[in-house]
Amino acid sequence: MTAAALVEVEGLAKTFDVSLPWLNRVAERKQRQFVHAVDDVAFTIARGRTLALVGESGCGKSTVARLLVGLYAPTRGRVIFDGVDAATTRRPAAIRRRMQMIFQDPYASLNPRWRVKDIVAEPLRILKTSKDVSELLVQVGLSPDDGEKYPHEFSGGQRQRISIARALAGEPDFLVCDEPTSALDVSVQAQILNLLRQLQNDLGLSLLFITHNIGVVEYLADDIVVMQRGRVEEKGPTTEVLSRPASAYTRTLLDAVPRMTVG
Repeated sequence: MTAAALVEVEGLAKTFDVSLPWLNRVAERKQRQFVHAVDDVAFTIARGRTLALVGESGCGKSTVARLLVGLYAPTRGRVIFDGVDAATTRRPAAIRRRMQMIFQDPYASLNPRWRVKDIVAEPLRILKTSKDVSELLVQVGLSPDDGEKYPHEFSGGQRQRISIARALAGEPDFLVCDEPTSALDVSVQAQILNLLRQLQNDLGLSLLFITHNIGVVEYLADDIVVMQRGRVEEKGPTTEVLSRPASAYTRTLLDAVPRMTVG
């Protein structure tokens, strides 16, 4: 474990069995089929820093996110959090509560039948943390009165703020942000990115920021990992990778970023 690292990923791999049921395979004389979603992924996230995981849709970014927070079990490899192997520790809950995830679609990740105060309060009740709902809502730029409303009464950006408040309820050290701005308008994306930076500075959070838009990475991330077809294509400090990309695939992603032209 690197001295300054909070998260270290070593040789991470995930294979999904997508075979037909056994009887169908016998009747149709077909072999079992597997999808290698992630293969030999390795990176380190230092305390208080942001790592951007970049690549086109379907390259395995979200699978890596779910492996890190324990939603999937790895086929191979290790996730080491604060010096402890997440797969072999005798106290997995103690590690998992220090990791929280913000999902891509803020509406789908919120219970539409619950008031906002109940959505944010649920992890407070389960984890018994010292935060309160009003404090968390104010921290993400909402009003305490918003706790009485339902998710459908908010805009997309406001719903994402609710998701962030819920993630902060567990008092995490590490946030996994799985394309948290891709479903939002450009102006609202900037607001959410600014909020994440502010929270990181205020709370000392480490972030894994997953995106297919390499254009937002320079603003937010200290380091970058570029993925293609489940494998790491290139990684390094953000300024270095973006200014002198070694991979043709990284250059292709950079060329796809919209740029304003005059005349």
